[in-house]
Amino acid sequence: MALFEVSHLSRSGMSDISFSLAASGLVCLSGPSGSGKTLLLRALADLDVSDGRVSLAGTERQQFTPVHWRQQVGFLPAESCWWAPLVGDHFPAGQQALFAELGFGEDVSAWHVERLSSGERQRLALARLLVNQPAVLLLDEPTANLDPVNSKKVEHIVLSYLHTRAAVCLWVTHDVQQMERIADRILVLDGKGLCETAA
Repeated sequence: MALFEVSHLSRSGMSDISFSLAASGLVCLSGPSGSGKTLLLRALADLDVSDGRVSLAGTERQQFTPVHWRQQVGFLPAESCWWAPLVGDHFPAGQQALFAELGFGEDVSAWHVERLSSGERQRLALARLLVNQPAVLLLDEPTANLDPVNSKKVEHIVLSYLHTRAAVCLWVTHDVQQMERIADRILVLDGKGLCETAA
């Protein structure tokens, strides 16, 4: 049974998108620049207006409050937002194990956000998302600014999370080798719509 279902989704810039995601599955989303991958993630996260049916575990999106939906359907944008000066201000206490998995020391909570590199911001934004324990991860090129070692750390953490939580992930990437490593399925979005290729 599908955990996350999308049927005839339409919004400005795309139309009639349908697919489903099974529990513990990781689906990569690829396609040329400007094809609407980020627009699709934003629509699924209910950040932009869209038409069509989107449901989580059989319950349609309209039955959730916007806040609850965004807790359950977590969106990681390519550029993360930070609203307080210190890293620790963005997290509940007790996240040292998660920080360590992502390659950070115990002092990371005291780091100033302004000193973070783009790669550090990406990894910490992923940690911030996982703390909420969403059922669906919508990840917009989460390893684009990372070196191979840290990219594989992120891949491992996401895959472990999916299997532990029986969650699902839609992961935008242009990296063919990464798709081969992590994807159960590959969806391609182009000007003609959405199609599936062999993983």
